[in-house]
This record gives sequence, C-alpha cells and structure tokens, in this order.
Amino acid sequence: MDRCTFYSAELGSIENKSFRQLLVTKPPEAINTVAELLTNTTNWWLDICAPSNEEMRSISKIFRIHPLTTEDIQAQESREKCEIFQHYMFVSFRTFNQDFNSPNYLDAINFYIIVFKDGVLTFHFQDSPHPRNVRRRIHQLKDFIKVTPEWINYALIDNITDGFAPLIQHTELEVDSIDDLVLVLNGSEQNDMLRRIGSCRKTVMQLIRLLGPKADVLRSLIKRYEDKAKEMEYNNMRALEPNNTGVDSPPEHDEVKVHHDVTLYLGDIQDHIITMLQNVSHYDLILGRAHRNYIGQITIELSQAGNTTNEVINRLTFFATIIVPLNLVGGLFGMNVHVPGQNENDLTWFFWIVMGMLIYVVAMMAIGKRTGFL
Repeated sequence: MDRCTFYSAELGSIENKSFRQLLVTKPPEAINTVAELLTNTTNWWLDICAPSNEEMRSISKIFRIHPLTTEDIQAQESREKCEIFQHYMFVSFRTFNQDFNSPNYLDAINFYIIVFKDGVLTFHFQDSPHPRNVRRRIHQLKDFIKVTPEWINYALIDNITDGFAPLIQHTELEVDSIDDLVLVLNGSEQNDMLRRIGSCRKTVMQLIRLLGPKADVLRSLIKRYEDKAKEMEYNNMRALEPNNTGVDSPPEHDEVKVHHDVTLYLGDIQDHIITMLQNVSHYDLILGRAHRNYIGQITIELSQAGNTTNEVINRLTFFATIIVPLNLVGGLFGMNVHVPGQNENDLTWFFWIVMGMLIYVVAMMAIGKRTGFL
C-alpha cells in the first residue's frame, strides 16, 4: 500500500510506500525530485497515511511544524479545532469509517490538515476516500479554478461533509419507517422494533457527536480567511498611496479573490452542517417519541393480557365455588357410614339430591351472570 502521496495540479499524483522514498522520487515529466518540488514550487499537496514517529520527526523538521501540532497528530487528538501558528494553520476535522461491511462502521477517523502559504500537508491513520475524491475533483476543475492551499483545504472539508449526506438520508428513511410502523404493527410483528429503534438511535447519537463541533471549526476558519482578506485589501490600499516606498509589494487581486471565494464556500459548508445537525436532532426527537409510543403500546398490551387473565381466573374461581359444595354433598353420601335414605328401596332420595344439586347450580349460575363473574 502506498501511504505517501505528493500531488500538484501540473504533475498529478506521485505515490510511494514511505516518506523518505517519496522525497527522492522524480516525477516522469519533471527534472526535479519531490524534495526539490516541495522547495521550489507552490500549490502542492502532501498526503501521509499512518505516519510513523520517525516520519513525523522528519516532516516536522523539514516543514518547521510546532511540537504541539506534532504531538496532537501522533497522539491522534480527537478534538476538532482550528489553530493558527506563525507560518501555517492547523485544522483537525473528523470523518467516519464509511465501509458498511466493516465492524468499525461509523467509527470516527481523525483527519489533520496543515495549510502553508505554498502547500498543504494532510495526515490520517486509516485509509480514507477523501484525498482520492479531492484529487479527482481537482483534475476535473483545474482548467476552471486556481488550485491554492486554501482551496485544497476547503475541498477536503467539503468532501468530508458530503460524506455524511447518504448516511443522514438513510437514517431519515429508517426514522420515518419506525414512526409509521410503531403503532400499526401487531404483537407478532413487533419483535425487532425495539432493536431497530435502538440501532437507529445509536446512529443518530454518533452523527450528533461527529457533526457537533464542526460548525465551530468552520466559524474559526471563516474568521481567519475574512481577516486575511481584509489584511490583503489594506496592504493593497497602502501600496497605492504615494510616498509609501516601505510597504511590501501588494498581494495579487486573484489571491484576495480566492480568499473571498473560499470564505463563501466555507460559509456554505457551515450552513449544510447546521442543517444536518438540525435534521439529526429532529430525528432524535422522533425516535424518542416512537420509543415512548412503543413502550406505551407494550404496556397497554400487557395490561390487556393481564385483564384477560384475571377474567379467566375469576371464572375458574367461581366454577370452583360451585363445584366444591357439590363435591362435599357427593362425598358425604358416598361415605361408608349410615346416611339418610339408605334403607329406602326406591330412588326418591337420589332424585331429590340430584334435583337439589341442579337447582343449586342454576341458582349460582344466575348469581354469577348478575354479578359479572360469568
């Protein structure tokens, strides 16, 4: 697996297994190695997957990266943030494992972006489709846009944000399905409803955890680019004033325009993230209501089953009340002792005993009907 990739819009992609080997690699259409291109060219992009400690030390030394930034990358700091250093900007932005068949599906993946004036460094510790997607997008748009480090940073954040859209759409369909079915399914069809609610709610919680801090990161980026654009415009105005020979050469108008455009693009991403957060929060409310409805329906069904059981028990108790005296009478007259009528040769006693039992049974049945036991 080629872990290290150097990319520029003019030369395309150059890949290698290690950072050291990549530095001495010479592109087919170039006379310089990658190490010389990093020094002599602009608008380059170096992507490192799972950097080793030795590679991080070398990269930090070459690009003069602050030890705090190096420590955050090596420790795989999970907090999303945007930090401004003397000659670069450090952005920590999290994506997630998009392989549905993987046991680590939806697990957070830390993505680190270091934006220099001349290029971009990116670090991640798991294989991710976002660098390939952005390189493909640059290849398609390079004739229509000016590829700058700021634009690459925007494109990466935009691609990471777009990766949440299919998952949110799938979650929306699942939430709507649960909300529609939770009150209409019968008992035999509700066996997996609680599992579906729990699984969907877990996905929603993970989305909220991943999307929550992103709006603050984008707010910091937008403020940074707005301040940079204002600073460039101020330098332009100072340079146009007479007798300002000490002012540095003003930035090109295209560079100021790029900062304005990137600010607008980042604002659009921020709107998307806020919209997704609102939708996910709404899904959480729907799932909470569906869960309560499900528990309420189960409670009602259990109560109904309990009432039915009580009715059956009451009937059995009433029948037992009828049968016990009959057993008592039958037992008394069936004992091997002297009983009334045993010396009679006809069936008079037997007839009246049976008639008395029948009258007793009919009377008790009538009482049971009147009192509601039957």
